[in-house]
Amino acid sequence: MARDSWNLAEGESITSELTAVKLLGGGSSYEAYLAFDEVTYAPVVVKVVRPGRVADASSLRGLRREVEALATVNHPVVVRGLRHELSGERPHVVLEQVDGPRLSTLVRRYGPLQEQQYLPLAIEVASALHYLRHLGWTHLDIKPSNIIMGAPARLIDLSVARPVADAASLTSPIGTDAYLAPEQTDPPETGAPGHASDVWGLGATLFEAVAGYRPFDDGDLDAPDVEQRYPQVWAGPRALPDRVPHEVVKVVGAMLEKRPADRPLPHEVAEALEPVLARLPRARLAGFTTR
Repeated sequence: MARDSWNLAEGESITSELTAVKLLGGGSSYEAYLAFDEVTYAPVVVKVVRPGRVADASSLRGLRREVEALATVNHPVVVRGLRHELSGERPHVVLEQVDGPRLSTLVRRYGPLQEQQYLPLAIEVASALHYLRHLGWTHLDIKPSNIIMGAPARLIDLSVARPVADAASLTSPIGTDAYLAPEQTDPPETGAPGHASDVWGLGATLFEAVAGYRPFDDGDLDAPDVEQRYPQVWAGPRALPDRVPHEVVKVVGAMLEKRPADRPLPHEVAEALEPVLARLPRARLAGFTTR
């Protein structure tokens, strides 16, 4: 059986220019290392194909797609790609290293975020989704673990991002189960994924940041029926806590509408939340606004 990990310890070489510092995590096809880069002479993140997937056409195609997305997207809220190697012993992409915890980590450790935290987060990620829509691209995996909290927040992991025309032609779920928009759960039967799917993902993410729990129960992923696998297809979201401002409740509810056409556009999300942020004491956006 092929090794699942490179098992690189601190100080071992990923390539002649990249030295591993620590393993950060990974998915089925890739693992990510914090590394020191002799080219930029700075810490970076290296996303490398797992040993058992180096000859796998699908994994390499996914890495090429992420490289294309990183080359296309240039926005202050989206992580930057620095360089890549798509062949050889260890196909990889080198990404900037972004300081800060993942949103998922903050919620897991400390529970719901404060308004001063979740409002800038939502506005900043909405600005990135507005930009992706302008480019004709979709992220398709907006979720708390793909957001680094900082000034501004940063959206990471473009491994399943693609042009909207490609997203609309999908015939299987792409993304993370709990954050899939209804149309992503079983395309084309449930609809065509697109820009509105990212708005849904942000809505589910913002709900979790505000409430400390997800908007929907977990489904039975082994069930034959799509509605049993994904409650978001038929069920309404849980209620948000009473302490949440009514404007936020309204925006989150709109983002989680079942029909893509009923959801707001990304810039409308930002415009609805900016006045709520402005009311807070010493409220300010960390870095920039959408206007």
